[in-house]
Amino acid sequence: MIDSESDGREGTMPGKESRWMQRGILAAVCVLVVGVYAYLARLGGMEWSRLNPADQGYNSLVQGFRAGQLNLKKEVPPGFAGLADPYDPEANRPFQNLPYDMRDQSYYRGKLYIYFGVTPALLLFWPWMAVTGQYMFERQALTVFCGMGFLASVGLLWALWRRYFAEARVGVIAACALALGLATCVPMILPDSDIHEVPISCGYALTMLALTAIWKALHESRNRSGWLTAASFFYGLAVGARPNLLFGAVILLVPVAQAWREQGGVAARKRGPPKASVAAAAIPIALIGLGLMLYNSLRFDSPFEFGGHYQLSWVRLLKAQLFSPRHLWFNFRVYFLEPVRWSSRFPFVEDIRGPALPAGHIGEVGFASGVLTNIPLVWLALAAPLAWWGRSAGARSILCGFVAAVALLFGTAALTLGLFFHTAGQYEVEFLPALVLLAVLGILGLERRLATTSESGRATRTAWQGGVRWGWGLLLGLSVVFNLLVSAQQWAYADCALGAVLAQHGRSSEGIQLLQRALRIKPDYVDGQVQLGNALVRAGRVQDAIQHYEQALLIKFDNAEAHNNLGAALVEQGKLPEAISHWEQALRLDPDDAEAHYNLGVALEQVGRAQEAIEHYQRALKIQPAFLEARNALARAQAAR
Repeated sequence: MIDSESDGREGTMPGKESRWMQRGILAAVCVLVVGVYAYLARLGGMEWSRLNPADQGYNSLVQGFRAGQLNLKKEVPPGFAGLADPYDPEANRPFQNLPYDMRDQSYYRGKLYIYFGVTPALLLFWPWMAVTGQYMFERQALTVFCGMGFLASVGLLWALWRRYFAEARVGVIAACALALGLATCVPMILPDSDIHEVPISCGYALTMLALTAIWKALHESRNRSGWLTAASFFYGLAVGARPNLLFGAVILLVPVAQAWREQGGVAARKRGPPKASVAAAAIPIALIGLGLMLYNSLRFDSPFEFGGHYQLSWVRLLKAQLFSPRHLWFNFRVYFLEPVRWSSRFPFVEDIRGPALPAGHIGEVGFASGVLTNIPLVWLALAAPLAWWGRSAGARSILCGFVAAVALLFGTAALTLGLFFHTAGQYEVEFLPALVLLAVLGILGLERRLATTSESGRATRTAWQGGVRWGWGLLLGLSVVFNLLVSAQQWAYADCALGAVLAQHGRSSEGIQLLQRALRIKPDYVDGQVQLGNALVRAGRVQDAIQHYEQALLIKFDNAEAHNNLGAALVEQGKLPEAISHWEQALRLDPDDAEAHYNLGVALEQVGRAQEAIEHYQRALKIQPAFLEARNALARAQAAR
């Protein structure tokens, strides 16, 4: 815990319980929350698409570093290197998934990189490999970083309590700790343990550590430069994990401003901020920034290119405008206003019906949802000014500065994501922990305000305390329950991903069990129905597979993959006319599906419609020039004419 018993401390010993009891209760809450994190991450399945941890992105990057190179320790497939336009999503689609697994990697001048921040590799994956000789799973890294971020925020809570909110009982502090651990969207990202979440969780941990160092810099003037150096170092590493956090570095100026205010006399203040504080705040993050610019220049010949434009994705990103004001209103609605849809079946939550995508915006919003409508605890951030109500000038100045730092961290992260051309639920972890910390300050301010009411109104005060406590307790309970319910939904998605991968690797029985478990949680999950159908086909249970494909189409008839796979299953039962009908429907929904064109061509050739089959083979090759089966089928069909 952060110890803040320096000169100028306000308040008395917090609460009526012994120090050991207080520490024990908070320690129990911390163990509970970190245990929940570990359990949720244990259920993660996305990373199992790479059954060998050495093949995971950050471990592959570490292998490259150990070999003296900045690119991944991974060879570029010959077929990919021969593509006329390797950034064309349709052309590179066969290489994005297994066995090549190149999706979300960056390709530049014949080498593969990852555009995800380098900090997790330097702080955790490489040291772990060096010490243990083993590769770390991404779910383990996610648990470590999320646990670090949570414990740092609890340390701040402890320091706030001891110095400024002695009136609060330990039960209130324990509830606030639960809020910091389970109402921040962190539980939602843990089941989806993949490379995307690792740098986000790393950024979360480092920004909380930077806030901790800023707290110390605000309260320990004799060692302010040292703590500012630590804050700058932590925040620089956070930018290395998530470059979009850069603008939040403005929080480093808060202790500098405090030092400026503390300078004695008008003449001293006119000389400007203390040079030692300015240097401590600027030099570490500047050096890290220069290192990142050099790293980018050596990889992509530009100090400001992190690899996003060269990413191999479902859309073409080579010339995409990643940030634009036209995305702001859409992202604000999704991240702050859109409520989830509720159902009568566990886990009771459904993804939002997002507004129409603006021009240039890509992808679906996933499990992103409005924090103001779904995590009502955050409204208590409006009560944060009560934290300094009625305090001495010195305490008020310091508390205002700390709250300003937290608010700036929240605001800059939210605004940057608001301008981004993609929206995702895991991004909310970049601004929500700071907002929940402001809400916790609001709770503590409310508790203090009620506790300092005149003794003459003891009965009224007790009634108000009970009502307010029930009120914020209800908001906290709803927020935590919502986070856990969405986590349960993510379990289904993770089980589905893992089940599909296991089935693809010949472990059909295990894959089917996981997919069935996913569908018990979310029976209306279309992709789960399709993937279970695929696994059943591999297990030779074609009729069972057809039932699941049909169930997927009952849920969502305009699912091209379900139509395509149902067509293939019907062919195995000799039902060519029905199969042709489904493939035609699949191509109406997705005209650029090369596999559907090929499948339809084969079926048409079998029923004597050779010319139509040739046209579909040609279309498949136009979409995927390296589609060998389509090329052979086209040659065979043309030779038979």
